[in-house]
Amino acid sequence: MFEQHAAVFLYAVSPVHMGAGQAIGVIDNPIQRERHTRHPCFAGSGIKGALRHAWETLSARVKADQQSQLKAQIAALFGPESGNSDLHAGAISVGDAQIVALPVRSLKGGYVYATCPGALARAQRLLGLIEVQADWPTLPEVNSGECLVTHAGLLTQRQRNGQSVDALHLEAFEYTAKGKDSKEVAHIARWLAENALPGVDGYAYFAEKLVRDLVVLSDTDFAYFSEHATLVEPHVRINPDTGTADDGGLFYTENLPPESLLVAPLLTSRTRTGKKEDDLDAVAVMTQMRTVINGSLLQLGGDATTGRGLVVARVVGGI
Repeated sequence: MFEQHAAVFLYAVSPVHMGAGQAIGVIDNPIQRERHTRHPCFAGSGIKGALRHAWETLSARVKADQQSQLKAQIAALFGPESGNSDLHAGAISVGDAQIVALPVRSLKGGYVYATCPGALARAQRLLGLIEVQADWPTLPEVNSGECLVTHAGLLTQRQRNGQSVDALHLEAFEYTAKGKDSKEVAHIARWLAENALPGVDGYAYFAEKLVRDLVVLSDTDFAYFSEHATLVEPHVRINPDTGTADDGGLFYTENLPPESLLVAPLLTSRTRTGKKEDDLDAVAVMTQMRTVINGSLLQLGGDATTGRGLVVARVVGGI
């Protein structure tokens, strides 16, 4: 059904709150997480809604006589709006976004881009399924309490059992570096910097930092940070009449931090409106999607009026 395949990398430039819709812990408004890994994720439905909104904003830039044509194009690509009698499926499918790298506070360098073998293997598998060549090398085994780095400047020499060891300090934890220059990590970091981040001057610093400061932790250690190194903000509900805080009005909202990197699959098919004037093949649909969203600033999730949910999209493959 879906003939063209691509990957959409999403790089957060602000905190992002894609709400889970329910709270079972101390955080009132948690973010979406995968059930089996507890890694942060973005539901495909939310991403698709953001992509549709990006197309709808184009209506303000086109002439009045072209707006009806643009609305018909949006319906052909994404499906009709609810309540529309003209029922048909859309021509694009967006999957859930999974985490690739998470920013974690570091004693040296400010922060690192942390990841793990499991997250990288899943990203590589996704890229392979959609026919994007990611020739990443196999990583050495990383045990709990260990890490792989490419930048020796992140490390601190420590004396342990009478021996000098290189240690990486993230938050309040110490990890033993398995060497100071992992060629495997350097190769993956270079690929991500060149393909996952927007290729414009404004992101040169972050691309260079990703190459230099990508750190691979064990799956267990990364799982801890993915659950406990997010941004949790207190909010107070204000009574509009008194201008003071409501009783019981304190609540906590979780956000994925800026500089997080995720990837989602994007698939396209021929349009299925049944109308000759709307007919586009899968290649043409993918071309239009790439043209509009590649390098674009999207808004995902809630709290849009407070600057939350800003991500930059980078499309890889598909043509």
